[in-house]
Amino acid sequence: MALYTEIKSDFNKAVEIFDSFTTDDKLALLWFIYEKMGNSITPAAPNAAEPAIAGGLFEQVGEKSQEEQLEIMRDIVSRKDTEYSRQYGGFSANTKLAFWYFLAKGMVEGLIIPMPDQYDLGDAENEWLGSIESLEFNTQITVLRELADHMGIDPTANVSV
Repeated sequence: MALYTEIKSDFNKAVEIFDSFTTDDKLALLWFIYEKMGNSITPAAPNAAEPAIAGGLFEQVGEKSQEEQLEIMRDIVSRKDTEYSRQYGGFSANTKLAFWYFLAKGMVEGLIIPMPDQYDLGDAENEWLGSIESLEFNTQITVLRELADHMGIDPTANVSV
């Protein structure tokens, strides 16, 4: 309950704790959140998101092999400096959120590598997830948007003028 109180009063704490998890646990947590919130994620960012832009990157990912799809998602989550991570990094926070929604939906539809059936989270990850699930809907969306916005690489980073 203490973690819930911390996260409820400070969204940055949710991001900070999330950042301490492994890349694969972060991907699993995003999936589990999608499973709980599902279709309510997209309407949360009505016209603010650019679905065509997020959909374009989603299509690029969808054309790859499952191993490459997983690697792209890992690169974005871990902020690795790659073409896809930079492309994602140029999105608005709402467009980033829409991209993760498209990926999760693609997993359900069999277009994107699925979540392993028996993936087990550790105690800290489960506590974090429980805290997020306990938040009010609008607060959950705000935390998700913060998480999504914190991933990827700024496309202008390390560019000399």
